[in-house]
Amino acid sequence: MKLHDLSPAPGSKRSRKRVGRGPGSGLGKTAGRGHKGGQSRTGYRQRPGFEGGQMPLIRRVPKRGFTNEFRVEYAVVNVGKLEGLGKTVNPELLAERGLVHARSPVKILAGGEISTAVTVSAHKFSAAARAKIEAAGGRCEELS
Repeated sequence: MKLHDLSPAPGSKRSRKRVGRGPGSGLGKTAGRGHKGGQSRTGYRQRPGFEGGQMPLIRRVPKRGFTNEFRVEYAVVNVGKLEGLGKTVNPELLAERGLVHARSPVKILAGGEISTAVTVSAHKFSAAARAKIEAAGGRCEELS
């Protein structure tokens, strides 16, 4: 097979429909666009959410709830992930190892088990996580 032998699959290509070329073509005069108005003109574009003049869904549905601008999103790390990170664990070390993003505050949760004594610095601890770390002989330091 050579380059000059290549051709599209049979039936995959169609000749362009030439509209507005007289009444005999069946698509003369308005060229299948109906009569007048924006949609018959070139460059027409409907704005998102427009429903033909009917009251749009976004306006029919009532507003509900709000966004609390003071909400703090914590990056969570389970106790089981702290095993083998060293004697002291802080948010900088967790970010370095790719467990959290550097900018977000860290909360330690109780998933998994820990057997080594580790000093953990974080912004928050769940009660069960604190108990597991202290049971293993470690310490929990809460950052502000």
